[in-house]
Amino acid sequence: MIKIIVLIVGLAIIGFIGWWFFGKHTTEEVAADVQDQQQEIDIEVNGGYSPETVVLKQGVPAILNFTRKDASSCLDRVVFSDFGINQELPRNQKEAITIDTTTPGEYQWACGMDMFHGKLIIK
Repeated sequence: MIKIIVLIVGLAIIGFIGWWFFGKHTTEEVAADVQDQQQEIDIEVNGGYSPETVVLKQGVPAILNFTRKDASSCLDRVVFSDFGINQELPRNQKEAITIDTTTPGEYQWACGMDMFHGKLIIK
């Protein structure tokens, strides 16, 4: 009987891990506010990124303000490989990152360990 319970719990854990890493999760998508010919958005870093998907207007200078609340070392950097950005995020401080919006498309960002991700859409 105990073997069956252990087997069922093990299968449930495997299923949860599969869902966690490979399942389709809904993400929050937010468009940046445009004021005075510049767009800006605040992103909170706390166990991930919120919002996780940011929409920017093409050709309008953009600033992403990251504020890291999470103490883990995984989230102490943000990397935009398409833009050549690898920025340290000091804890409880707003860190402004300027993004070039001249080329439309979808771009990814990630933590320094590539475990947490976000998406930048320029259109």
